[in-house]
Amino acid sequence: MTGPTYEATADLITLPGTPLADAVVNLIRPVETPSVFNHSIRSYLFARLVAGRLGLATGHDYQDDLLFAACAMHDLGVASDGPHNQRFEVEGADRAASFLTDRGVPAADADQVWQAIALHTSPGIAERRGTLCVLVREGVALDFGNPRDANHLDAVTDEQADALHAAYPRLDMSRSLTDAIVEQAAKDPKNAPRHTVPGELLRERENFGRTRLEHTCHSSRWGN
Repeated sequence: MTGPTYEATADLITLPGTPLADAVVNLIRPVETPSVFNHSIRSYLFARLVAGRLGLATGHDYQDDLLFAACAMHDLGVASDGPHNQRFEVEGADRAASFLTDRGVPAADADQVWQAIALHTSPGIAERRGTLCVLVREGVALDFGNPRDANHLDAVTDEQADALHAAYPRLDMSRSLTDAIVEQAAKDPKNAPRHTVPGELLRERENFGRTRLEHTCHSSRWGN
């Protein structure tokens, strides 16, 4: 069984459109910057392309609603209305799982989403925790465009990338997302343990003004 190819632009940028997916969009859009919101949606669209490259079929190998929920909410931990009292990955995972269970999603499915969000900054671990974790990790990594971290950068043609970015522009994503993570991390020491993504971004921003993530993104395939 092979996954869909999403060759048509309309198919490429179409979101699930289910009541759950619509509820997720309505949750994140008001509380994330436009840049972070677009990054979250592009991560899903890229993850879907990776699924097709890997021959994974929705409804058989993964649930599209769960993939959308996990990708779209993966940065919910830096949302403007959050408590900001733990690492942003864990805060986002907790909020996402609670949101899903409140809407009748089975606990086991909500836990899959929790793992995918909590581990999306953990290469080498996420890939060992099942299909959803793999796809979320790869979708997010693809949106940064760095071949060192994105294992399936060649799964996206230039034409597909142009269509995705036309629908959901980058809007200086690397700076906007770093700003949000650093702001959340600076609120409490336990939000930013050393040698974690939030901890290192905070340290680099404070010490150097610009992070390695921002430097890397600006020289990546997508440019920022």
